[in-house]
Amino acid sequence: IFGRYLNPWAVKITDTLVPVPLLKELFVGDYGIITMALTYAIAIVLPIVGTFFIAFGILEDSGYLPRLAVMVNRVFKMMGLNGKAVLPMILGLGCDTMATLTARILETKKERIIVTLLLALGVPCSAQLGVILGMLAGLSLKAVILWAGIIIGVIFIVGYLAAKIIQGDESDFVLELPPIRIPQFSNILIKTLARVEWYLKEAVPLFILGTLILFISHKLGLLTVIEKITAPLVVDFLGLPAKAAESFIIGFLRRDYGAAGLFAMAQAGELNNIQILVSLVTITLFVPCIANLFMIIKERGLKTAMAIVGFIFPFAFLVGGILNFILRALEIKL
Repeated sequence: IFGRYLNPWAVKITDTLVPVPLLKELFVGDYGIITMALTYAIAIVLPIVGTFFIAFGILEDSGYLPRLAVMVNRVFKMMGLNGKAVLPMILGLGCDTMATLTARILETKKERIIVTLLLALGVPCSAQLGVILGMLAGLSLKAVILWAGIIIGVIFIVGYLAAKIIQGDESDFVLELPPIRIPQFSNILIKTLARVEWYLKEAVPLFILGTLILFISHKLGLLTVIEKITAPLVVDFLGLPAKAAESFIIGFLRRDYGAAGLFAMAQAGELNNIQILVSLVTITLFVPCIANLFMIIKERGLKTAMAIVGFIFPFAFLVGGILNFILRALEIKL
């Protein structure tokens, strides 16, 4: 709807009412408020998040979620968390921005920081996950297992170390187990609508703010400068073509777009199997998208947000570089 009807209509209206080219580009350009921020937040993310909200509502109303929290409590305890943390982690597979917001359900500051870190680090949103799985489909089962194993392993290792390093209390896990029942349609509808309203009020403004900053950065040439700075790291350490640096920059804007850029390179034959796996592991662990970053700043504060990004950026490249070295040294066939 946005691509075929609303965006072309917005372009026509803007051409008629806005005489200044810079303002036109602000609204309907490559980094436009309408063509990027609203299209992404409403046309792409909202249907995915809405579907997750419905599924989440069904699980919640059936009484299954508390039982899931109990089942994973022992595993999450190793990461300084309890079973309640499974809720934002599951929601993160829909949208990390919303999942960061729902980390409010955790009782201590330490737990909220750890969950926010793990969401930003290793939980791909559904849009990015779809592109990643599409790329992995062209590789062997070994590549899929390696990708999933590395990501899950990193989440548990980082979570375990974060629990040891981050100071603070851990809450007791006390949870009432309601009886299993058939979900009621009215309950699911009310909860879904309430969460969609929550998303529109809390997350959409951050998509707009993030797009504005990217628009300004693009006009000032900062995105090009960043791409040139990171290109040697991408080529020499990750063993990827210089063009892949652009995908990582775009990945900060939209995680699925970053993965889509790598997908296009793979389709064009510009990446071999090792490069595909290395690039997918790196971009999965890469810094959170700009909307999620602003949500982290809003929820956890600027200092914590910068600490998370400051850790994730080099860590993602480190894991990708080590993986590249091992795969090439052992000549592993994918």
